[in-house]
Amino acid sequence: MQKISKSFGGVPALIEASLEVMPAEIMALVGQNGAGKSTMIKILNGAYVRDEGSISFNGTPWTAASPQQAQRAGISTIFQEINLIGYRSVAENIFLGREPKRGFGLLDWAKMNAESAALLKRFDVKVDVREPLERFSTAIQQMVAIARAVSFDARLVIMDEPTSSLDEAEVAVLLRTIRQLKAEGVAVIFVSHKLDELYEVCDRVTIMRDGRTVQVSAMKDISKLHLVAAMLGRDLAEVKKRGATAFEESSGANIGGELLQARNIAVGHRVHDASLDIRKGEIVGLAGLLGSGRTETARAIFAADAKTSGDITFNGQPAAFKGPADAIKAGMGYCSEDRKAQGIVPGMSVAENLTLALMPALTRSGMLDEAKQREVVDRFIKEIGIKCAGPDQKIRELSGGNQQKVLLARWLCMNPKLLILDEPTRGIDVGAKAEIQMLIRRLASNGLGVLMISSELEEIVEGADRVFVLREGKTVAEFDHQNMTESKVMHAMAHGHDT
Repeated sequence: MQKISKSFGGVPALIEASLEVMPAEIMALVGQNGAGKSTMIKILNGAYVRDEGSISFNGTPWTAASPQQAQRAGISTIFQEINLIGYRSVAENIFLGREPKRGFGLLDWAKMNAESAALLKRFDVKVDVREPLERFSTAIQQMVAIARAVSFDARLVIMDEPTSSLDEAEVAVLLRTIRQLKAEGVAVIFVSHKLDELYEVCDRVTIMRDGRTVQVSAMKDISKLHLVAAMLGRDLAEVKKRGATAFEESSGANIGGELLQARNIAVGHRVHDASLDIRKGEIVGLAGLLGSGRTETARAIFAADAKTSGDITFNGQPAAFKGPADAIKAGMGYCSEDRKAQGIVPGMSVAENLTLALMPALTRSGMLDEAKQREVVDRFIKEIGIKCAGPDQKIRELSGGNQQKVLLARWLCMNPKLLILDEPTRGIDVGAKAEIQMLIRRLASNGLGVLMISSELEEIVEGADRVFVLREGKTVAEFDHQNMTESKVMHAMAHGHDT
């Protein structure tokens, strides 16, 4: 891909950007959200049409009219957010659009199921492929998406944050599969914000910033610090190591009285004895392995899912919420881990998404007070630093980091007392991640209670004032900031008690 340019509504997304991948090469593609990585990928696979530039694939000029055409030609793409059909079986999802047939045009179910099971076995995934996909965890669904992409006779596989929903063992399986693809002569473009993964499997790295390709290097020739500096556009001397995150140390001076107390919460089969409490102005971390019940506990507190037992007190009163509307009215906000499915409304504008929860307060006699809406939107775009062409830009056109900022602003404009953040920096680049981490600390310093779920231990250990650890649906340990270490938290996650 040479001198690729692309604009949306007059706003440049790519400016003469370039990307070169050799046969059987694993190429890392990195950059902040908004750097142009996703736009490059979507132009390559036919989802977008480039404005300028040239592409060649397998030695010949290349233009894909659609992702389906690209896939048939040997370019398979696995996106961060799973785009499969939940109510269809695992096997149907793997063979969607190319189902094997037998006599009279009937589907060959036996062949489809057998080949799907054999393919997943290659990834060490053993599930009943006849079951609907939605019955399985996000991690299993991601592995199915990977298996589907690899099942095509691909010459080039593009992986956009494929490990974001996987646990450590599943990540190891995926990285092993990537090496296997390389050994079979397949090239891979690997997009990830997890630098350790990139250094483990990638041959070279292409660094993008502000729509341009700024550096290409062999992985062995560039340090992590140099890589981050290039992504951020800073001199190396400006990049100061402040731990693994941008969370500032909390003095604890602004932490007030108890805001929320949850005791012996049970939710379905996943959570059976979860307890935690949060004080005003405090960041409380909720740690645990995949499937430990973190999200289910948070959703029960927000009344998005009904708890089967247990007691919740919020702001000094029993929290007998019938649903999220009651929780919002009482002063809670909730940012889901799945921005696409449970956060943004992609066809709506930045302004509409930002003020979605505030809409009743902005409406009189069925009429929207547009001036008041614009005042709120302009204020939060400025305060949080949302990068967009304007309030009327579609939110789907924003980078993941800026979409996350809009979702945070959606709740902040409601003046909440408690903000529940489920994986607030998932799939977000280094720069946007630092901005959101600093924002979370600033909000807590101003008296907001925060419940933060994160799969990144350094984010929990460095960012939280206290941490509760869940294991198999039960709270097994609590640590304050002074006595918290990654090893202690990991021990509790693994063994069900602190050291």
